[in-house]
Amino acid sequence: MRWFWVDRFSEYVAGSHARGLKGVSLSDEFIHGHWDIYPTLPNSLIAEGMAQTAGLLVSEMYDFKELVVLAKFTKLSFNTLVRPSESLEYHATIGRALDAGAQCMVTATARGIEGERQQAEAEIFFARLSTSEADSEAAQKGLPPRLFDPADLARWLYVTGVFQVGVHEDGSRMKPQDYDLPVLA
Repeated sequence: MRWFWVDRFSEYVAGSHARGLKGVSLSDEFIHGHWDIYPTLPNSLIAEGMAQTAGLLVSEMYDFKELVVLAKFTKLSFNTLVRPSESLEYHATIGRALDAGAQCMVTATARGIEGERQQAEAEIFFARLSTSEADSEAAQKGLPPRLFDPADLARWLYVTGVFQVGVHEDGSRMKPQDYDLPVLA
């Protein structure tokens, strides 16, 4: 993944829900071109942050070993604009989990000097491609079967705080070894 729209996780319960945070700064170049005179975070990037938060939950359900892709937004609505100096909190919850993938509900809450308000709401379906299906498709396109190299995934999980706040449903702390990921110092 080239762009990350989640700065860190404040809560992560495997197989259940997660809270991801994103700060919006006036120094972020991408907010200046959306409206000519008024810098805002584009809704498309907010949707991507929602998808990354939920997608990580779904991918963890399969121990980060299977190819999980965003299949569709079954519902998506936006309420306000997000401006520099505000932050977003994404709250993702796994709904139905099927063999074909999983449905997640995600909200985005904006926080700033004027208080907090619900910014967006979505239902997202993530498709799970079987290992042989993913290997075959990836091989045809000259790509690896995983979206992430295990070391890159572990690095992202460390940087965003998943291993600092993440727990399994039984309350035990998530560790890289649980997923055959490298332990980074």
